[in-house]
Order: sequence, then C-alpha cells, then structure tokens
Amino acid sequence: MVIKHIRFNDVNFDQIRLTENNYALTCHGTKYRVGQECCRMCPPGNRVNKPCTKFTSTSCEPCTDGTFLDQLNGQTECFPCKKCDADAGLQVKRPCTTTSDAVCEPQDGFFCVDLRGDGCVAAQKHRSCKPGQYMSQRATTDTECSDCTGETYSNGTFTSCQPHTKCESEGLQQIRPGNHSADSECGPKHDSSNKTAIIVPLLLVAVIIVAVLTAAAMWRRKKRSPLKFKTLKIHNNQPYVLQLHNFHQTVASI
Repeated sequence: MVIKHIRFNDVNFDQIRLTENNYALTCHGTKYRVGQECCRMCPPGNRVNKPCTKFTSTSCEPCTDGTFLDQLNGQTECFPCKKCDADAGLQVKRPCTTTSDAVCEPQDGFFCVDLRGDGCVAAQKHRSCKPGQYMSQRATTDTECSDCTGETYSNGTFTSCQPHTKCESEGLQQIRPGNHSADSECGPKHDSSNKTAIIVPLLLVAVIIVAVLTAAAMWRRKKRSPLKFKTLKIHNNQPYVLQLHNFHQTVASI
C-alpha cells in the first residue's frame, strides 16, 4: 500500500511505503529526514537550530561570520570558511560570505599548481625574470618573460611593466630618468628664484670681504716707514752708508 502527500500538523510525509509491520520513509528534495519525520531544510546561509517535530516546523539560524552554508541543508553547524594562506603564496580572490566559501588565487610572483573550480588551493613561486622583463604568463604555468617597451619598467618580479613615475606631476623634479629596469628617481623641487635670492647676497658679502682685506693690506703697506740711506765720508774720507730704520741706526762700511 502506498500513501502520498499526507499533511499532518505542518509536517509533510511525502511518501510512506508499508511493508508488513514496518514502513520506509522517503522525503522530498527540499526536506530531510529526522527519525520518521520529513523536516523542511534551511535556506543557504542558515543552519538548523531545532529540527521539526510532528507539531512544529524546522527552526533555522543564520551562520556566523567566518562560516557558510551554500545550499539548502539540514546541517546543525555551518562550515568554516577557507583560509587563503599568504605563506603558501595565496590571496583572497573572493571573500567568504554566509552563503559561499572564500575563493583563493595565487599572489603576484606565484602560479597555481592545484586549480579547483574557479579557485586555487596550492601555489608555487615563479622563477624570476631579468630586470627589464615582466612575467607575462601566470596562474597555472611557470614564468614566461617578456620585455618592457616604451616608458615602462620592471625589476624582473612584476607581472606587468609599470609606467615611469612622472616627477613633475607629483610636485618633484627628476633626478635620474627611468629605463626599462628601473623607475625614474625624483627629488625635491628647488625654485630658481630661491637660488638667486641666496646666491646674490653671498656674492655681495664675498666681494665686500675681498675689498676690505685688500684695503687693509694697502693701508698697512703705506703705514710702514721706508728705508733711508745716506752716504757719509768720515775717517780718512772712507765712505759709510747710514741706514735708518725704525729709529735704529746701522752703519755699514762700503
């Protein structure tokens, strides 16, 4: 004997098969079996708080942060969210919600070695390219290197060539231009008017100092008494030179 779709106190018995003194209960796809009851499943993002009885419906409760359930379910506990381990070269591609698990992807410089669905569960470090090249292939394969072109650069670890920094647009001046293996080097911008305002007074001070020193040297030279020589004839008409200097007299024989 088969009895279908019997409702009793909000509990649906979708199908009861009687075999002698026993019966087997099969529940509909949106319900789950608890003993001899077919209870309503909880929606995604919710877990079973209390299962149904003959007199009450299923009591559901939302998953807490860090847990999820992505399908209709009869679970009493939500699943913990997947962790994207940075030490293993992974990063979050799509964060976990109460209705979906987190999805991971390789970090820059890594490629996926275990791809599942649209996410990665294991990654491996790329081999490095040379400066001036970028890693043009990533995700599921090892590095393929390509050269940078135009006003771009890469140190060999980038997954794409980066444009050179425009120093002027950041209010700086360019100290060293960039090339394919290095970025532009910028430094503080010096105002030429400020330079002039500093240099001109310094030059004037230097000129004044030189002029003062020159004048002082000339004054000292003029102040010195000149040597005076006078020839005298004494002692048997022998000539002598009398040298006068600083009030000292020196007689020298000629």
